[in-house]
Amino acid sequence: MATFTATVLTLYPEMFPGPLGVSLAGKALAAGVWALEVRDIRGQATNKHRQVDDTPAGGGPGMVMRADILAAAIDAAAPPEDSRPRLLMSPRGRPLTQHLVRELAREPGLVIVCGRFEGVDERVIEARGLQEVSLGDFVLSGGEPAVIALLDAVVRLLPGVMGKEESGAEESFEHGLLEHPHYTRPRDFEGRQIPEVLLSGDHAAIARWRHEQAVKLTKSRRPDLVAPGPKQR
Repeated sequence: MATFTATVLTLYPEMFPGPLGVSLAGKALAAGVWALEVRDIRGQATNKHRQVDDTPAGGGPGMVMRADILAAAIDAAAPPEDSRPRLLMSPRGRPLTQHLVRELAREPGLVIVCGRFEGVDERVIEARGLQEVSLGDFVLSGGEPAVIALLDAVVRLLPGVMGKEESGAEESFEHGLLEHPHYTRPRDFEGRQIPEVLLSGDHAAIARWRHEQAVKLTKSRRPDLVAPGPKQR
């Protein structure tokens, strides 16, 4: 079986595998369904302090990750013939959606840079073809938590990771809707009953009810997903 290989470039390698070492992702990692390589960007630093950042050109607060050091780290991890997409976790990037997750899961692996400080020198983004990806409209202290979330979403879609392939087909966002409500035993919980249709055995009626509930929930919580106009992909 071909192994999906994720290479993560970070200033904090001790943050990995973290949550990726447990549950579905962890079991798949142990089984060899995917592989995780973590590289310390500071390994390419050239001075005794292992400095990887410098003051921003033009002035301003904070520091910026240097182009030459990050480029050397990328080159050491992924030579030009490496066909894996190169990502940079960044709040200004393309939003991570389920559609994008499925695209990434079809790749042979990923090379992912964890951003830090005020940002990364724009020239290395251009020179090494980094695709910026964002978890949402908020700012983290670094890209590591975002990488963990991205890889968790991608790995669970790899063949053989989930027990049933249909488990991933009915989830939120797979058909442009949020997922329908779920119920299980007990039938009565503090006076709240499982909807009768789910106990009817009528699979067509159950499918209709689930779709109706998904539409209702999406309109209530995420009207942007059902509003006319272009959808975020």
